[in-house]
Amino acid sequence: QVQLVESGGGLVQPGGSLRLSCAVPGSIFSSSVLGWYRQAPGKQRDLVAAITSGGSTNYADSVKGRFTISRDNAKNTVYLQMNSLKPEDTAVYYCNAKVPSGFFAVGYWGQGTQVTVSS
Repeated sequence: QVQLVESGGGLVQPGGSLRLSCAVPGSIFSSSVLGWYRQAPGKQRDLVAAITSGGSTNYADSVKGRFTISRDNAKNTVYLQMNSLKPEDTAVYYCNAKVPSGFFAVGYWGQGTQVTVSS
């Protein structure tokens, strides 16, 4: 069973920073496109940032310039550094790994970690 384990969420004031971490099994890490999604109450789950195995990144417009996704190949871990946090960033953040499988990809999710931005 593939298990992704997130950590690093919490309560932070507007303008503050948090770093999320996600440990990914070594069996899938190197070949995966890794991403962070978030879901606020009553809303759909949306992509925040993604990084390919080659290090190319993609960000939602709402977080560009504030969030940075990175991957540590030695630790099989993907990170999301979140700076200048806003109340609208409040959500459950989920780690995702997409593993190529033929013409398709298999997706795996973490359990989610709550991020709350509030004064």
